[in-house]
Amino acid sequence: MTYDPSAFPSFAVTVDLAILTIRQRRLCLLMITRGEEPFRGDAALPGGFVRAAESVDDAASRELVEETGVELFTGHIEQLATYGSPDRDPRMRVVSVAYAAFAPDLPDPVAGTDADDATWIPVDELPDRIAFNHH
Repeated sequence: MTYDPSAFPSFAVTVDLAILTIRQRRLCLLMITRGEEPFRGDAALPGGFVRAAESVDDAASRELVEETGVELFTGHIEQLATYGSPDRDPRMRVVSVAYAAFAPDLPDPVAGTDADDATWIPVDELPDRIAFNHH
């Protein structure tokens, strides 16, 4: 039997980042407002597609810099889980690798290329609707 790559569907890999910091003595999560479809205008975790020549860890580090403006992240970052429900992204089959990152006193975020806004939100005030919020 010969291996036939066309027998398997193509899919994309993304990284999602739960970036936490302390702001005014409150635990806060970095959230973006999506500037593009799908889910334009919805709150989302920062993240993005893994590029062809990078590892998922490298993609997470790149997205962390792009979404926080922090060039040298000295906090803690770790891979938490992988989500791959076939219908979680309406564009195509996408598998997301979720990361958590924490550092004290991170600066005001800078919205990334596909975000209209980026802000720190206290975890006890998170919105009910978050884009891609299903497995």
